[in-house]
Amino acid sequence: MNTVRNTRRLAATLLTAALAAGGLTVAAAPAAASDVVAKLPISSFSALTVDSAHQRVYVADSNLGYYDNKGLVAVYDFSGERVTTLTTARHISGLALNADGSVLYVGSRDGVLRYDTTTYLPLSSVVAGTDTCGRSMAFAGGKVYHTAPYANYLSDCDTTLTYLDYSQADHTWQRSGWQDNGKLQLEAGPGDRLMMGQPLNTKAPDPFVSVFDASGTTLVRTAGRRFADAEGKGALNLKDMAFSADGSKVAVADAAAGTRLLNTADLSDAATGYPALPSGASASAVAFSGDGKYLARGAAASGATPDLLLSPADPEDGTAPLEFAFEGSLDGDRVAPRGLEWSADGSRLFAVTSNTAGNQYWLHVVQPPAVQYDARFTGGLAHSPAQAVVGEALAVRGRLELDGPAPAEPLKVTATRTDAAGTHRLGTATVKADGTFTVLDEPDLIGEATYTVSFLGDLTHRPATDVTHTVTVGKAASSIALTAPAEASMSTGVHIAGTFTAQGKALPERAVLKVERTDRLGTGTLSSVTVAADGTFTVDDLPRTRRDTTYTVSWAGDDLHEGSSASATVRVTR
Repeated sequence: MNTVRNTRRLAATLLTAALAAGGLTVAAAPAAASDVVAKLPISSFSALTVDSAHQRVYVADSNLGYYDNKGLVAVYDFSGERVTTLTTARHISGLALNADGSVLYVGSRDGVLRYDTTTYLPLSSVVAGTDTCGRSMAFAGGKVYHTAPYANYLSDCDTTLTYLDYSQADHTWQRSGWQDNGKLQLEAGPGDRLMMGQPLNTKAPDPFVSVFDASGTTLVRTAGRRFADAEGKGALNLKDMAFSADGSKVAVADAAAGTRLLNTADLSDAATGYPALPSGASASAVAFSGDGKYLARGAAASGATPDLLLSPADPEDGTAPLEFAFEGSLDGDRVAPRGLEWSADGSRLFAVTSNTAGNQYWLHVVQPPAVQYDARFTGGLAHSPAQAVVGEALAVRGRLELDGPAPAEPLKVTATRTDAAGTHRLGTATVKADGTFTVLDEPDLIGEATYTVSFLGDLTHRPATDVTHTVTVGKAASSIALTAPAEASMSTGVHIAGTFTAQGKALPERAVLKVERTDRLGTGTLSSVTVAADGTFTVDDLPRTRRDTTYTVSWAGDDLHEGSSASATVRVTR
């Protein structure tokens, strides 16, 4: 796995800590993020669920290729070790856990299987409608909800009519009355909420997301939204969805629009959303940590473009994300759709990745840093050269001091310049191992320019207080050099060669130079000369009298350049 930008992945060193309750042991989160990886024994992927009560992770292999195919559920502990494998007679799809994690529900072709999560022994099954396309399942309001799609051919599954059903106390099933076309997806949330989303398909060109109240005997829709405008643009391309820890927000992984953040009450856009995914990354999964601290966003991306970003759940928090780029046979190439789940305490993120072909899968156990450390700018900022001028390189230097462990990859600071024309972003500068950094700029206005350098933090370090530095920017210098003969005659004339140079920004047009001649008869102005493209010019004159004659060539300057002048004296003979 490659790590990029603000990535803090260390080789996993898992420390064992005894839990006070139950005598279980778990891997304690280190100060920096770590990632351990298990290769999954599956060739397709349909569901992921996490049992925090028993420290178990369940991954389902749908294996839908033939109606009589067997399915399996691979069971792992929180350190990535496989505990057991549950094999079923027919293909399986959705997974769900009851409220206390004591029962695992597994979607099968002909019903919903139930397993004891302590012994892994099967319990009595739930009757359900036949599924030939793959179920989605969620436990909400004390009931197991499951979708029931049916199609004669797998090629029809994307558009087939799918029903939303739920289990009853006697383990029979009941239609909820809600249905639509396509492989409808379910997600449970706090407060007995249930969410249903519709993937894009030819029978649903403007798919929906709906939120339901599942607390009563009847499923009641409280909010619903479609996203296309009057011209049909902007339709949802759903890959995953998740409730925030408090249930007030919904995040949607939209392959077309990235990460949508919505208000649960009416599914309107939240006042502040999340930054766009990196260029070239297509959203595939999303999950909030149970402690309310983090948001995980999965993506399909190639090369060094990040496939997984861990950010603060609060979109107002500008802390830079922790980024992972999966690439190759040790990690997979992308995060699978619906392939992200957190432990309830937010100490671990479980991510399922796949290769590009979608026939090999990996389980990543990611531990965000358990603590954050302070960061600060020390010593203020300095600049060089001492006199800043328009259009010439200016280096602004400073130092960032970090508490805690050294970063695995170089950090970045961001910089802006504020002048009479407003505030300009200058991009990022890399922080060296000793904490120093250099921001390079070319100011383009005279007057005061204030540089502001920021460190937005990462999941290991808190943001630092911004540091500012004001520079007085002057005009760029110009110069004139003359090459003249020591002596000339009135009959042959005077020929002077010259060179004009203007530093900083290029002149909008060629400079026109003023030429004056001073002799014993007085001072007069000669014809001006225009500087050639290479900066050269010539002055030719027939002197009017003998003795010393001084030629002065000058340029008045402009809004961005200082003026300059040069003189040459020639002894004139008859």
